[in-house]
Amino acid sequence: MEICEKIKALSSQYRDYTARNLASLIQCKSLSLGEEQVQQELMRQMQKAGFDEVRMDLLGNVIGRIGYGKRILAFDAHMDTVDLGNLDDWDFDPLGGSIIDDWVCGRGSVDQKGGAAAFVTAGRILKELAFDRDLTIYFVGSVIEEDCDGLCWKYLIEEENIRPDLVVVTEPTNLNIYRGHRGRMEMQVHFYGLSCHGSAPERGKNAIYMASEVALEIQKLNERLSYDPFLGKGSITISEFVSQSPSLCAVADYARIHLDRRLTWGETKESAVEEINQLIKDMKARVEVLEYVQKSFTGFIYGMEKYYPTWQIPENHEAIQKGAEVFNCLFEQNPFIDKWTFSTNGVTINGMYGIPVIGFGPGNEVLAHAPNEKVHIDHLEKAAAFYAALAYHM
Repeated sequence: MEICEKIKALSSQYRDYTARNLASLIQCKSLSLGEEQVQQELMRQMQKAGFDEVRMDLLGNVIGRIGYGKRILAFDAHMDTVDLGNLDDWDFDPLGGSIIDDWVCGRGSVDQKGGAAAFVTAGRILKELAFDRDLTIYFVGSVIEEDCDGLCWKYLIEEENIRPDLVVVTEPTNLNIYRGHRGRMEMQVHFYGLSCHGSAPERGKNAIYMASEVALEIQKLNERLSYDPFLGKGSITISEFVSQSPSLCAVADYARIHLDRRLTWGETKESAVEEINQLIKDMKARVEVLEYVQKSFTGFIYGMEKYYPTWQIPENHEAIQKGAEVFNCLFEQNPFIDKWTFSTNGVTINGMYGIPVIGFGPGNEVLAHAPNEKVHIDHLEKAAAFYAALAYHM
């Protein structure tokens, strides 16, 4: 209890420091593949906070380290954001980083630079308390999450050989503890028809009609997908429809639909592909699971398949119980344990590599990707305390 009180006092003392750091991060526009400015600012903040080591990897992830112990605890905050959207929908400058009535305002405040600002403060607290446990702590400002969830941690695990004993994903949880979310994947279905003159369409085979027939079946498929009591129901929707024809006076010989598939517990890439194969089995058509390959701001080219596995940690798992213990120590109440609606880097950390993950972050996820995104400084203060206290309880 004594260490929790010390941490809470320091987190409160550094309340304005955390808010100002977040404001500075918000002022750095950082769309996926364009994070260089915010990464430089995050490195500066880590260095000023006294981290033992601060570096950037080849992909552009910023890695701050405290400690040299055998066990490894990692905190993750992706530093890229979505774009600003319609500026008329904002009541303040989305890149201003303004602080209004104890709210830090702007794009990325919730999703999810607030988590990074909080863990920088946590690192400063640990250094001030002369943290000396047998633990290595990595504070990761990751990249490209908005474009390709988990790609950054695929790189960290496979190329940097960082394999923590526990990762805290600092995406917004409204200061609850989260233990999973549905997976997702992106597919395209290609339809191949036969073109002919538009004056005699019966001579050809219209790929648009083929795709439309399947589109209606996909609408029905969505209604009968699996349901999990914790994660909820799987879903599928068509997010794009493209066709082509030799001319506007001809039958379309090609069509393509893009599928956004959300996977609940028990659903896999293979099962999702097979569902679509059953719908197109009598057609000249094929399913493709897409690949993501892009050049990061560092110039490094990297990629992965756009399949992001479903994951969940049992509520009685040691990591969840440890998080609840820390929460109770700090705030003298039990946390609400839940799940994210959206997807996070947990898809690779736990979904692919089986590393335990807990979610805990400042902000409400309903503001993610929305205009007037903002986070309360109380959330930043409490998140910083939680991150520092968890290190002591590992």
